[in-house]
Amino acid sequence: MKRSSGILLPISSLPSPYGIGAFGRAAYDFADFLHAAGQSYWQLLPLGPTSCGDSPYQSFSTFAGNPYFIDLDLLVEDGLLTKWEVTDCAWGAEPRYVDYGRLYEGRFPLLARAKARGWARDRAAVAAFEAENSRWLPDYALFMALKRHFGMKAWTEWPDEGARLHRPDALERYRAALREEVELFTYLQFLFFRQWSALKSYVNSLGLRIIGDLPIYVAMDSADVWSESENFRLDERGVPVEVSGVPPDYFSADGQLWGNPLYDYEAMQRDGFAWWIRRVGGAARLYDVVRIDHFRGFASYWAVPYGETTAKNGRWVKGPGMALVGVLTNWFHDLAFIAEDLGAPAQEVTQLLADSGLPGMKVLEFAFDPREPSSHLPHRCGENCVCYTGTHDNAPLALWRTEAGGAELALAERYLGLNEREGFERGMIRGGMGSVARLFIAQMQDWLGLGAGHRMNVPGTGRGNWAWRLLPGEASARLAEEIRDLTRLYERLP
Repeated sequence: MKRSSGILLPISSLPSPYGIGAFGRAAYDFADFLHAAGQSYWQLLPLGPTSCGDSPYQSFSTFAGNPYFIDLDLLVEDGLLTKWEVTDCAWGAEPRYVDYGRLYEGRFPLLARAKARGWARDRAAVAAFEAENSRWLPDYALFMALKRHFGMKAWTEWPDEGARLHRPDALERYRAALREEVELFTYLQFLFFRQWSALKSYVNSLGLRIIGDLPIYVAMDSADVWSESENFRLDERGVPVEVSGVPPDYFSADGQLWGNPLYDYEAMQRDGFAWWIRRVGGAARLYDVVRIDHFRGFASYWAVPYGETTAKNGRWVKGPGMALVGVLTNWFHDLAFIAEDLGAPAQEVTQLLADSGLPGMKVLEFAFDPREPSSHLPHRCGENCVCYTGTHDNAPLALWRTEAGGAELALAERYLGLNEREGFERGMIRGGMGSVARLFIAQMQDWLGLGAGHRMNVPGTGRGNWAWRLLPGEASARLAEEIRDLTRLYERLP
């Protein structure tokens, strides 16, 4: 990885008149903005279909794409919808935030119309797409059709035992009975990947690479667990024995109870981690660089007894370590990885990172602890890492400034020479740009100087997250020029 920089902005945060960012004009415009700004990377959040809570880290499938990101204007151009149909819906009155309730009510009826018009026309192309994705697509499409059939209940609550336990005779019966719904979710994946492929080709043509997030865990209510339960630690009823989370930390006094089922790594290792190879292969179709979320879980992971209401009463369990990480890095020679190694320092994580050779992460908002020198300080980062102003789980810099302790801010001001003329956010970004880390990433909110009300996620909370959006015109030519000047100054231009 060469000395370079990039910007973190999820697809959902792009401007759009239809309630959420998508793969249309605004995405191409933002790629042009990044190119003009001298950036080398566009970092995204996971692109999978979101479930309850709208978190991209709790998806109905690790392989499928989010139908919300299918651009409606592109469907109009393709003759699948009319302009009147897409403008007649109420997508929410506030362009700064996604209204997921309105989106859920309005998007799928429109997409069903597109499928009704395009299924027969595109049948040959869809058949080829189905063949290419036969390992996961049929199960995913049937899973979503069954969820609708059973009132969107989690698969563990489906009243039909045959469907719930993924029995072949029941699956065939429902596949015939729910044919229209199965076709809908198949076609939506066809549209998603067709639009994404075109966008990614354009982004790459500008010399930009896309960083995508791979959550370490998958959701319990997902086609992945339902169709391949042998890879997870479940009891005979399909109930998790223990679930995922992290212990109390900087973000939460109760820890974070994620609730994902834990992997049966012993079973996975017996076939050479084939499921993980397929999973990362799916990510490689989407991204140029994969950030492995919660990398420390490969060294050891926090296991919480099923039924607990907080993550306090968990235990550390040894993970697969290099037995898995080595398989992935050796298998995917053309795919770059970033290890999200944040959290309480642990020797086993440090050792696994060193053994893997992967770049870890440093966060400027963690750098200025006055009690002891931090490894997140720009001069202590080391070259083989990615330096962030903050991740999607951190407050934007302007908000962090109001929340950080006085001693932290005093150290930051002294260390970076922060001053009112330059501005607090610009000075912090300068510190990251000037760090020795090979790659520097800033949230788009930080370049815009946005604070309260502009945070993407507050870890450990279930409401009000994942909604922030860029407004039209904020990614301006003037801002691109300013970013490019600082990028050039610190020798991060492509």
